[in-house]
Amino acid sequence: SSGINAEYGVAVTGDGTNDAPALKAADVGFAMGIAGTDVAKNASDIMLTDDNFTSIVKACMWGRNVYDSISKFLQFQLTVNVVAVMLCFIGSCAHGDSPLRAVPMLWVNLIMDTFASLALATEPPTPELLNRRPYGRTKPLISRTMLKNIIGHTVYQLTIMLVILFYGTTIFDLSEANYDSKQPTVHGTILFNSFVWMQVFNEINSRKCHGERNVFKGFFNNYIFVVVILGTAAAQALIVEFGGQAFSCTGLNWWQWLVCLGIGAGELVWGQVVATIPKSVIPNGMRMGTQPFTQEEANQARMLWMRSLKRVQHQIRVANAFKRAGYERHRRLSLLAEEGKYVSRSSLNKAASISEGAGGTTPVVEVKSPDIKIEQTNV
Repeated sequence: SSGINAEYGVAVTGDGTNDAPALKAADVGFAMGIAGTDVAKNASDIMLTDDNFTSIVKACMWGRNVYDSISKFLQFQLTVNVVAVMLCFIGSCAHGDSPLRAVPMLWVNLIMDTFASLALATEPPTPELLNRRPYGRTKPLISRTMLKNIIGHTVYQLTIMLVILFYGTTIFDLSEANYDSKQPTVHGTILFNSFVWMQVFNEINSRKCHGERNVFKGFFNNYIFVVVILGTAAAQALIVEFGGQAFSCTGLNWWQWLVCLGIGAGELVWGQVVATIPKSVIPNGMRMGTQPFTQEEANQARMLWMRSLKRVQHQIRVANAFKRAGYERHRRLSLLAEEGKYVSRSSLNKAASISEGAGGTTPVVEVKSPDIKIEQTNV
């Protein structure tokens, strides 16, 4: 009706045939799995197998939890990516080499992609999710609160890394070469170790993406998150102390380890500072993902998808054709080789029989040219 805000979605429940038009027109249609008719089930989007209305509440709670999990992962990954790219760019411009080498960067990518997705996407839903207003159609995927967290933690991490990059030898009283040396140095190891520990503690901050202060609430309810954090910490300690030339790392003393851990734990304190900043400092225009797809854009995207799919199928057919041609060629060569072996084996058997008949001596085969008779005729 006209009183319903068009920004929000509409859900309809039904079980009869006459409810099919409403289930079809609604944004989300719930049909009863036991008492519902086949027409209502086909017209609905979600089917309640137990015919229990409380399952709708669980569905809403799980849906919001999935949405929040995606937001948490984006918030964490964008922070890591921005800091890593800017650090490598500035370091390369200043010293001609990246502060983070190839193998350590692979480890950082493993932390922020695989492990972070496992840790942040497995958070169980909580009843507090239902206390918030429903998400509208034009709600941005990256909200102003998320942007505030991304920018705030990026400033902290990038400042710390640049201080270590340019003044690390003075702060830690290092007499050896800088990080751009071909051999592992303490300077480069402190850079890498501090960067990783900041990501580990920022992963804890990323558990909350709506401005909550208590980032440890429900921390032990997700055992996968705890295992990922402890496993990452243990693996990082082993890499730094025993990685050696492979990870461009060398062992650190207890004071250097304490500084790196303190820098990482400072993310938790800085997270409380960022939480006090109101989200109004971020302009509305900086939000990302606010405009929904139009029907024309959806059709264009579908056409591009189908075109790409057809190209992939065509390439697969071409590859299969080459594979069949190669297999056929290999089969023919195998048959010719088998025929050659058979002819050679027959010749050897015949020669052996001749040798036995001649008293074991090797036969000598004399090849004579054919006699050619030339007749002269008188013309």
